[in-house]
Amino acid sequence: MRMALQEAELAAQADEIPVGAVVVCNGRVIARAHNLTEMLCDVTAHAEMQAITSAANNLGGKYLTDCTLYVTLEPCVMCAGAIGWAQVSRLVYGASDARRGYSTLAPQALHPRAQVTAGVLADECSTLVQDFFRRKR
Repeated sequence: MRMALQEAELAAQADEIPVGAVVVCNGRVIARAHNLTEMLCDVTAHAEMQAITSAANNLGGKYLTDCTLYVTLEPCVMCAGAIGWAQVSRLVYGASDARRGYSTLAPQALHPRAQVTAGVLADECSTLVQDFFRRKR
């Protein structure tokens, strides 16, 4: 999660919403990413989407069945759908997103066998996002 926080900080420095993601497979980091929606002018360029694409390219296949995705903010419905389709085995996230998070809007979006761990370094993850939006207002 610390690596995901580093990615989120890179996003903040680039004036992107500070969300970072890291994919680990068999104990090895295979992808790191952060939000790129502003830079790419693409609403789908969330950290999770970038990390999933990078990890799939790294592995040479579309399924991430032996992988853990660490992300600083609870995934949105779009990202949860992609996590489900990619068959990510485990999702670990920091801060919850009560308004736009998948667990509120689409709790069945992940693969049925996916394991979820929520709240890892939640305070740090939440503070990063809150500070970003505070500066914007």
